[in-house]
Amino acid sequence: MSRILCIALNPTVDIASDVDKLVPTRKMRTRNQRQDAGGGGINVARVLAELGEHPDLIYFSGGATGNVLEDALKGMSVTLRPVPMSGAVRVAFMVQEISTGLEYRFVPEGPVISEREVEVMFETLEASTADYVVASGSLPRGAPTNTYARMAQLFLEKGSRFVLDASGEALKETLSETQVYLVKPSLDELEYVVGHSLDEVQVAEAAQMIVRRGAAKYMVVTMGQAGALVASADKVIKEPALAVPVRSSVGAGDSFTGAMVWALTQNYPLDEAFRLGIAAGAAAVTTPGSEFSRQQVFDLYHSMSTPM
Repeated sequence: MSRILCIALNPTVDIASDVDKLVPTRKMRTRNQRQDAGGGGINVARVLAELGEHPDLIYFSGGATGNVLEDALKGMSVTLRPVPMSGAVRVAFMVQEISTGLEYRFVPEGPVISEREVEVMFETLEASTADYVVASGSLPRGAPTNTYARMAQLFLEKGSRFVLDASGEALKETLSETQVYLVKPSLDELEYVVGHSLDEVQVAEAAQMIVRRGAAKYMVVTMGQAGALVASADKVIKEPALAVPVRSSVGAGDSFTGAMVWALTQNYPLDEAFRLGIAAGAAAVTTPGSEFSRQQVFDLYHSMSTPM
């Protein structure tokens, strides 16, 4: 297998289009429709491929929409390792309202996964020899909330560096039960883990507390327009958000994760890998889907105050 493995347990077919104005009841004629393979792990794999890697991608796929997903994935420089499921891949809709610039996202729960399908997924993961493993996105219905914790423990024992971008109970249980190499919650997700709201100082304290107790080697917290921070056991680095025109937020967090992991595999120092992640997240929001160019990322990276 590749040295980087991406995991997408709840992939999507993302359909995006533009409309002049959203109104109730009446038909709204959309235009500029685009269709992409989406979901956390898939978006991460796409970024890694754009930056020059050829990652492996393990994902659930099934139903007629699974065929659509497979077609959309064929153009990516990624080794595909689908795990069959009886349910159909979910379809998400994003609509950009041109008159206001607002984006509306409709994301269904997706199919129910059986216990046996979860076990087949783990049998596939057991064969991995990847150095880095990135699990990103929501759990499908039916998957136990400790699924990511179980993955983290599996790869900890295998000596792989496990990276997690998740939310809710799945994130909370993983940080309670085992150890990850890197975890990337948003501010809201971190507040869920600690159980209360956080100001800027408290975010840094909470992140470093989680790292120091051994749940993660590094924690990155994304805070929207307030920027982002990365915490290790001995320091916290904060960077402001980059000022870029926002077209769509789809895939921005996954782009951050993918670029930061890529930089770490290239032996970037932690602070520079973090800045490359910020640049990739900013590049992602400037496009209507989740695609952007390597050149865009590095142009933004080199525009930051302390380039490598």
